[in-house]
Amino acid sequence: MTNVTIDCHSINLTEEQFFQLCIDNRNLKFERNQKGDLIIMAPTGGETSNRNFKLIQQLGQWTDQDQTGIAFDSSGGFKLPNGAERSPDASWIPLAKWENLTPQQKKRFLPFAPDFLVELLSPSDNLEHTQRKMLEYVENGTKLGWLINRKTRQVEIYRQDKKVEIIDNPSTISGENILVNFVLDLSKIW
Repeated sequence: MTNVTIDCHSINLTEEQFFQLCIDNRNLKFERNQKGDLIIMAPTGGETSNRNFKLIQQLGQWTDQDQTGIAFDSSGGFKLPNGAERSPDASWIPLAKWENLTPQQKKRFLPFAPDFLVELLSPSDNLEHTQRKMLEYVENGTKLGWLINRKTRQVEIYRQDKKVEIIDNPSTISGENILVNFVLDLSKIW
């Protein structure tokens, strides 16, 4: 199954209506692109879901020990400055950013891009589409992003104001100066 994009220009869903659509259809995963088109995300298979869990597990353990930020799973939505609403497979923001949100904002899609995120390419994902989405995140404030391609055993690293770096078959990858001392063990992901 592939993702489906629905042109919503004639409907023009408000932010509230889109949020309610997501709440009313929790068994589906939605995103919206910058133009307001509705993207229905295909569910992942067992293997990809397990690898996502392993990724989130490692990020979550580091976040609990480090205590400098908050981590999110693939259900967490972010409203980017360009108007797109996205849900990366795993993401993280600094604690100060979280604490500056109102209680109401914490219950909704967060009103910014995550500082760090990971997209794990699944068999139903289109590589070029996901690469464009990674660039969109960085253009909207993400400082560090990883696109993990299990099929090619490559990690594409996205950073602000830098060319995309591609690493072949790494055993680990570092959170650099964004997630200080975080190292993802890719043997659990490949």
